Amino acid sequence: MSDRKLLNSTDMARFAARGFLRLDSIVPDELNRQFLNDIGHVHESEITDPATHYGRVMSSSAIPVVRAGVPFGEAYPEGSALQKIVALPAVSGAIQSLVGRSPRFDHHFLHMMFPPSFYAGGEKPQVSQHTHQDSTIDPRKSFDMQIMYYPHEVTSDMGGTRFVPGTHLRNVSEAAISRYQNIRGQQHMVCKAGTLLFMHMGVWHGGGLNLSDRLRYMFKIRLCPTEKQVRLWDDSDLPEAHFEQRPIFWTGSKQGVDPIHQILTASEKWFEADTERLEYLNRIRFWRYLLGDETFDADYWLTRVENEIV
Repeated sequence: MSDRKLLNSTDMARFAARGFLRLDSIVPDELNRQFLNDIGHVHESEITDPATHYGRVMSSSAIPVVRAGVPFGEAYPEGSALQKIVALPAVSGAIQSLVGRSPRFDHHFLHMMFPPSFYAGGEKPQVSQHTHQDSTIDPRKSFDMQIMYYPHEVTSDMGGTRFVPGTHLRNVSEAAISRYQNIRGQQHMVCKAGTLLFMHMGVWHGGGLNLSDRLRYMFKIRLCPTEKQVRLWDDSDLPEAHFEQRPIFWTGSKQGVDPIHQILTASEKWFEADTERLEYLNRIRFWRYLLGDETFDADYWLTRVENEIV
């Protein structure tokens, strides 16, 4: 697939450090409209209650029922909006860069967040989704990747997906973090129609509270790799001095800087002053896996703790 637009090394380093990448407004308007037509989107006034609408969309929409484990290339019918979206050069290139040429399909789901009017006077309160990591404790170096697709504009009051950058390497048991609703540095998806969020399966996230007067949709796809995730991207931009160490702490007036080293050692707002260094270790280990090279280090963090003299 020569028309695929692969990610570059800077993109991949950002993904390694923060656990996500955004492709804003990457899906053309006509495909967004086709997707909404395919799922049977109707005006909010035509929906009686959330459960009925969910049931109607699930039973009659063009979203196919796909068995877990099938090749991803077989998941969506030719000519469907979903098939056209994942075939876009930037999208197929990002998929290949993260999970390879032939990933397996895990699951997909259409998330709907309803406005407050659907809960007025009812027994079920309107709540945001709890913060969680998907599935269960997952200690692998290899990773599954989730694509979150926003087929229409998401405004700040629509409760776009909230997520905490850099949490993908902090493994927890799914909903063990559910009591945490607001964490320093969290982001909310406020975006134009046709935006895709590529997310490492370990990022802490949850659906926000929809306080608008419109229904919000988000379609999620989870993919599993079938090959080692080593240099699947376009690595031609890796700096020549990528494996060299730079001076640290006492650096002098001039310092040659590999931007990838900087990305891997950049702080997040939720990091603590001491334990943030553990996150640098996790990121460097992850980058070693992606490079396929155990000799890489940034600012000597792993080298100094691996210096075991026998």
